[in-house]
Parts: sequence; C-alpha cells; structure tokens
Amino acid sequence: MDTEIRQHEEALRIAMLTSDVEALESLIADDLIFVGPSGDVFHKQDDLSLHRSGRQKLTLAEWRSVEISAQGQAAVTSVTAELAGTFDGAAFAGNFRYCRFWVKTASGWQVLGGSVIALPSA
Repeated sequence: MDTEIRQHEEALRIAMLTSDVEALESLIADDLIFVGPSGDVFHKQDDLSLHRSGRQKLTLAEWRSVEISAQGQAAVTSVTAELAGTFDGAAFAGNFRYCRFWVKTASGWQVLGGSVIALPSA
C-alpha cells in the first residue's frame, strides 16, 4: 500500500503544479475538509476553484520527504515540500508541511482531509 499512496501523492503533486482540475477532481474526495496555512477551511469545490480561476498558481512543488502511516482503507501522509507560486496575486515561496488523510473509496484513493503549514526558514 505504501507504493500506491506514494504514487497518488506524486499524481497530486503534478496536478497541483499544473492546475490539472480534472486530475484533482478524481484525487480529492467530494466531502474534503482542508485547513490552509491561514487557518481557513477549504472544501473540494473551493480547492478546484482556486485552480480553475488561477487564484493559486504553483511554479514549484517539490516533495522533499513523504512519510506514510496506513491501516486498512485509510492512510495518513506527512509531506515536506518546497513550494513557490502566487496566491491571490501575492508571491510566496518556502518550505511547507502537508498532513493528508487518504481513504480508499469506490473511485480509488482520495484525499478526504488535510492541512498545510509554513515551516520556519532555516
């Protein structure tokens, strides 16, 4: 299962980097709850809208480490990433940590919940 989750994390990374809404649609569960770095809560349609509208655009998304804990039909990932891009027209760059909750649904593995925080500069 570890390899399968890593493959989905990589697919998610590429979809986020390219704003591939179709891929994101299949990788994100319909009832997603995601907490952004500001503490705002996003749902699936919010996330897809950010990509469709161009409000969020990544120019760099490199996963530096991926830790996985899996049991049954669920997995949790902790991903350390280097990101750069724009959000609402403001440039950002830095290291971030995602925590994602993956579940196996009838459609395959999907992100049901998660969060992201900015890590302090080294």
